[in-house]
Amino acid sequence: MDLVSIRVITGDVARLVAFYERALGVAADRASEDFAELRTPGGTLAIGSTKTVRMFAPGAARPAANQSVIVEFLVDDVDLAHRRLADFVTDVVGGPATMPWGNRSLLFRDPDGNLVNFFTPVAEAAAARHAAGRRA
Repeated sequence: MDLVSIRVITGDVARLVAFYERALGVAADRASEDFAELRTPGGTLAIGSTKTVRMFAPGAARPAANQSVIVEFLVDDVDLAHRRLADFVTDVVGGPATMPWGNRSLLFRDPDGNLVNFFTPVAEAAAARHAAGRRA
């Protein structure tokens, strides 16, 4: 089994897609005004409108209500990413800081309040874990 995407439900697809295109430096594939995907080498971030939830199970997901999930992206240099994001990310929660498990992390919120972590492995063991994951 492969994890292929994480989908974020939003009340404003255009705003959230524009934010992630800028943050990730990746152009979105917009299938419709209600659905877009941002593909990275490690997986896809899908963004869907509340209308898409009704197709699966009405009321099953609510936009801007996440209190438990962090969407994480491995970046080459988290400090450089922090400087690049500084002019448009308005809610930095923490960092950049080096975590006890060996990643240097920057935690911030997207416009819907979802937590996003950009991180770079800085300890040898952390780098080895991520390199092994890419080979799997």
